Amino acid sequence: MSDNNQLEAWIARETEVNALLHAGPGPGVARSEDIEGLTGLEVMQAMMDGKIPYAAIAETLNFTVVEVSAGVAIFQGEPLAEHLNPLGTIHGGWAATMLDSALGCSVHTMMPPGRGYTTAELGVNYVKALTPKVQRVRAIGKVIHCGRQLATAEARLVGPDGTLYAHATTTCLVFELPKR
Repeated sequence: MSDNNQLEAWIARETEVNALLHAGPGPGVARSEDIEGLTGLEVMQAMMDGKIPYAAIAETLNFTVVEVSAGVAIFQGEPLAEHLNPLGTIHGGWAATMLDSALGCSVHTMMPPGRGYTTAELGVNYVKALTPKVQRVRAIGKVIHCGRQLATAEARLVGPDGTLYAHATTTCLVFELPKR
């Protein structure tokens, strides 16, 4: 698939998901009764289907989740001028937040009902400057290991032409969610 065709496919998927997200309750936090008894993957799918709220940071930083499956989460974003650092490239925090979202949500897809996680460590390596000339990037997160107490995952931030801009790893603590 050519770079332009890949970009068009990415934008089409983003448009499709955003239509579902915006048809639902919008940004916010899901009520405990709406997610009780659901696996992490079921929660993520319910969010993408517009049945429960999505994270408000997606609006703030102009990115969204475009795909989830067991052990995988893919976020897509458009780097904009408002994400620039003083040197004229996209701030590393924007890329790190996209990568952290993909990493955490890939772990989230592996959670059985009643289990949660939190990031204990995030490591990011930037390998190529990102500018608003790059119309879209994807953070592709994949679980490496998910155990009873720890989970690890890795992610890559890539453009539609396959260019690697950054990669990251995480270690998450896994725990029993407190009853609300």
